[in-house]
Order: sequence, then structure tokens, then C-alpha cells
Amino acid sequence: MDAPLSAWQSLGPMHAWAIATAAVVAAGCAVVGTLLVVRRMSLLGDAISHAVLPGIVVAVLAGGRPGGPLVVAGAVAAAVVTVLLVQLLRREGGLAEDAGTGVVFTTLFALGVVLVTAAASRIDLDPPCILYGILELVPFDTVALGGAEIPRAFLTGVVVFLLVAAALAATWKEQLFTAFDVDAARAAGLPVGMATIGLLAATALVTVASFEAVGAILVVALLVVPAATAELLVHRLHWMVLVAVVCGVTAACLGYLAAWRLNTNAAGMIAVVLGLQYAAAALVAPDDGVIARLAARIALAWRVTCEDIVARLWRADEADDAAVRPGHTLTERAAGLWLALRGRIVRDGRRWSLTAVGRQEAETVVRSHRLWEAWLGRHAEVPLDHLHPPAEWIEHHLGADVRRRIEAEVGAEESDPHGRAIPPER
Repeated sequence: MDAPLSAWQSLGPMHAWAIATAAVVAAGCAVVGTLLVVRRMSLLGDAISHAVLPGIVVAVLAGGRPGGPLVVAGAVAAAVVTVLLVQLLRREGGLAEDAGTGVVFTTLFALGVVLVTAAASRIDLDPPCILYGILELVPFDTVALGGAEIPRAFLTGVVVFLLVAAALAATWKEQLFTAFDVDAARAAGLPVGMATIGLLAATALVTVASFEAVGAILVVALLVVPAATAELLVHRLHWMVLVAVVCGVTAACLGYLAAWRLNTNAAGMIAVVLGLQYAAAALVAPDDGVIARLAARIALAWRVTCEDIVARLWRADEADDAAVRPGHTLTERAAGLWLALRGRIVRDGRRWSLTAVGRQEAETVVRSHRLWEAWLGRHAEVPLDHLHPPAEWIEHHLGADVRRRIEAEVGAEESDPHGRAIPPER
């Protein structure tokens, strides 16, 4: 405990302010980025975060201060121009929206870099600052507030975070409806266009607030990655916003500390931590994660093996074949032992047989198989010797409702196309 505490204390107030600035900037980006990700507008958010650069440069040349009202207005204006140009290329030029977005934001971003380079002697901006930010130097640019010197970038980040959070709370119904069903929201009379414009303006706003901290390139990571991580972990929008904010703030803190320890760029390390968070979420997400999907596949394969064994023993009883064993492979033997422990099958000497519970489960599987063969035999021109493979696969996936519907369609037949009896529903 003493070592981490002393390491934290050794950071000093300047590093603490830098971490706090990165945290509030990440929180604001996460709030806006959640809506961008849910509405599948991440590429447009990427475009805006780059295309606002010319507006920022022009505003600074006109006397604006980075983070000031004039620069914010210039960035919002550039964002609006970006959206209009993308729509113009789509409507008049026939370009797909993603292609038009790529053309517009790369062109405008390049124009901004050219303007910065050409006016480097007259403005307090330079390409490295624009691209990667100067988070480490943020604590040196302060303003007096209540007798204390507060970093200007921190105050800007706090104000922007509160603004976008308040705007989201005030327009929650419109944003929620628009995020998941734009057409229905438009049909219901909700101002979809205004909601979209507000979202794009908020994107420009958090981009301007993030420029000094992480730069134009890495702000995309703060906009997209926390929200994408949250989307893997939760499926309700309000929880997505909360989880995205938590991911962004923790990545900002951990990334800065890692950069300090490794003596590397703080903004870049924050983006690396965000990527690691997403990778971890992709592994452990409860529904769509790699581990969950792998576990689901293993569970399905195990269930299919167990059902195949009880169905095989049921068919052996039907054919009066006493020589059938649960299985020969290691998996089948393990499944047979599991079925025996669960009271589905029993061994009497050298003969394996089904218990009452096991017989009921086996009849469900066989019934599904033979009903599907009967349905295919009636509705599809499939040779008799081709009926078994599709039925063998689908027998593990038919529920009671589907079986009743199939039975109604085939007219409650008592046997399948091969003349074998269809067990009754129990």
C-alpha cells in the first residue's frame, strides 16, 4: 500500500491537474460518443473531429483564444460545413455517405494543417500540438478562480461536460427514440433533424475541448472506443452512457500514469488503454464476448451429444437392439457418465437403458426428428434418403410450439416418411 501511495503523492499537483483534465475531457467525449456509436455515426464523428481544424485556425487568426467562444463558434461552423458537404457529395456527386465523409474530412483536415503551417508565426498552434495534444503542459496555462489557479483546459472540459450532459438529459426522449428508430421518431413528429444537428454540434464542442489535451487524431479514440466498449457490456442506453464515462475516465487516469512511468506521450497511452479496455470487454462481454460465445458453443455441443445418446438408446429399444452403447469417443463416454449421474440412463449388466426421465427426453428428440422428416416429405421434394441429415441437425432446436405447428401442418401423422412411429408429445 505504501509504494502506490508514495508514487501517487510524488506526482504533484501539476500531474494531478493533467489527470483531472484528461478525465473530464474523456467524460464529455464518452457522453457524446455513446450517441454516435448507437446511431452508427462514428465515422461522421471522426470526420467532424478532424474537419473542425480549419474553423479553429481561422477563429484563432481572427483573435480567438483556444477554447474560447470564438474558437468554439468556428469549430461548430466547420462541423456544419462538413455535414453539408457530405450531403452535397452524396446528393449531387453520387458518392456513398462513407466515401463522401472520407473525402470531406481528409480534405478539410489537410487544409487546416496547411493553414497552421502557413500561419505558424502568428498563432499559438503547431502541427504536433494539433495531432497529439499537450496534456503534460496543460497545468501551466491557468486562470484565477476563487483565489486559486485552475488550468484553463480543465475548466473548459468541466463546462463542456456539464453542457453536453445537461443537453442529453433535456433531450433524452428525442435522442433515445432517434437513436434506435429514426423513421418511427420522424413519423411520431419528433424533431429528428434538430436532434442530429444538436448531436453534431456537441461533437464539435467536445472536440474543441479535447484539442489541447489529446489532439485531433486521438480524440477519435475518446469519442468511439469507450462507447463501443460499453455497447459490448450493456444494452440499455442510460447504462451505456454511464459505463462509457467510467471507461473513459479510468482510461484517462491509467493512461496518464502509465505514460508518466514509461516516459511516453500521455494522449497516446490513454488511447492504448482504451484499446485494451475494448479488447478485455470483447473477451468477457456477457452476451457477445469471445468467452461467452465459446462457452455457448461448448454447451450446445455438449447438449447435442447428450441428446444424441438418449435418442440412440431410444431407437435401440425400438429396434430391440441390446448391443448399443452410449458412445465410443471420449466426449461421448463423458456424456454417458454425466447422463448416468443425472439419472437419465442406467446400466444393467452389459446393457444400457433409459430411465423414465431419460425416455421422456429421448422421445422429445426423436419426435422433433421425425416430425421434421414428415414436414419435409410433404412440403419439399427431397428423396427419402436425404431426409435424415437435416432432421438430425434440427431435432436439437425445435421447441414445443414449433413441434405443435409442424404437427398441425402435416395433419397429426402417426409415422414419418420411412414408416417409423412418431412419439407423442408429453
